[in-house]
Amino acid sequence: MDVRGSQVLLTGATGGIGTALAAALAAGGARLVITGRREEALRATADAYGARPVVADLASRTDVSRLAEECADTDLLIANAALPASGELLDYTEDQIDRALDVNLRAPVLLSRLLAARMAERGRGHIVLVGSISGKAATRSSSLYNATKFGLRGFALALRQDLIGTGVGVSLVQPGFVRDAGMFAATGASTPNRIRTVTPGQVADGVVRAVRRDLCEVNVAPLELRLLSAVAGQFPRFAERVQARAGFGGGSMRKIVEAQRAHR
Repeated sequence: MDVRGSQVLLTGATGGIGTALAAALAAGGARLVITGRREEALRATADAYGARPVVADLASRTDVSRLAEECADTDLLIANAALPASGELLDYTEDQIDRALDVNLRAPVLLSRLLAARMAERGRGHIVLVGSISGKAATRSSSLYNATKFGLRGFALALRQDLIGTGVGVSLVQPGFVRDAGMFAATGASTPNRIRTVTPGQVADGVVRAVRRDLCEVNVAPLELRLLSAVAGQFPRFAERVQARAGFGGGSMRKIVEAQRAHR
């Protein structure tokens, strides 16, 4: 599907990856609607890329339904919004668990359900679910985040099959560790065992490529991380030992968890 001329709804538009996505989509000629919780930041991004802003909190079920109604003519949904949800499960309140599940999993599922029906009626559309390599490999201090991203991966791959023949494609884009955005940029922590990172721009390029070529799964990560995640999916106990030796869940992760605590 061609991005040019398409009506695009982009969630999570005010973060590093979201801003890079807005820039890539605007450059590609999309008619862009962006959404996020923080009105001031959202309007700044909208002004920069000629987008229409719609303020919405994806933890609010009413807001999710309203967003789908206001953007009923969407040709391309890019579900990028997510909460970090790092830290040990025993440290979370019930409300914080609900919020992570609602934003990271329920909102993209419901938006896909509501918008795909209208796309199928028109015989044209595409859905991109932005997941994470954490949807393929579990790591310490990430049980809740892993749960949402594993769930998103299963949903995306099955939904793609459900929509065969409707004219609606589904792609899953899974970034690895991202520099200049997200947990490492926000905290200054280093990646475990100095694993290489990718840029928000590379993630945005992966999303555009997935749409144009109707790709099933795009892993935007260096080779070593893609190999590690593939092994971890098949041999989780072995991966657990490798991660422990490589320093996953050590001082860097504790630093990240503390910095992200306020965003739960």
